[in-house]
Amino acid sequence: MGEMAIELTGGCACGAVRYRIEREPIFVNNCHCRLCQRQTGSTSVVNAFYEFDAIEQLSGDTLQQTVKAGSGGDHVIVRCSACGTALWSHYARLGTLGAGVRAGTLDEPGSLRPDAAIFVASRMPWVTLPEGIPHFDTSYDPSQLLPPERMARLRR
Repeated sequence: MGEMAIELTGGCACGAVRYRIEREPIFVNNCHCRLCQRQTGSTSVVNAFYEFDAIEQLSGDTLQQTVKAGSGGDHVIVRCSACGTALWSHYARLGTLGAGVRAGTLDEPGSLRPDAAIFVASRMPWVTLPEGIPHFDTSYDPSQLLPPERMARLRR
């Protein structure tokens, strides 16, 4: 109800791992925290969050690396076992929501627009924030930004 038909495909840098997602993300964050910067080697990361069962891995082998999340809990990064590309993460504190897909691994990475830029207090001093995307020094209350159908999935 209220959901559009969608099919997103993506994969790793070497092409061994391919995946498909056939639903809208619950929410999309552009995170500028120091942990994301360190773990990606970049200025920030864009993660599209889904239920665990949303990602259908079509090919390739993956491995998992456990690192610490900003919450202090475990954050499991799923990578291509051949080239090491980080494809998605599982966040234990999010329960069944737990799959954060790296938008940069999508075949059309610009097809997802962030709902919010978070931890912008930690952004690189030369990074500018896009107009029209809410930004927060740390985090935010999703109920203030997300449409009701996406909030219902988050609450589940």
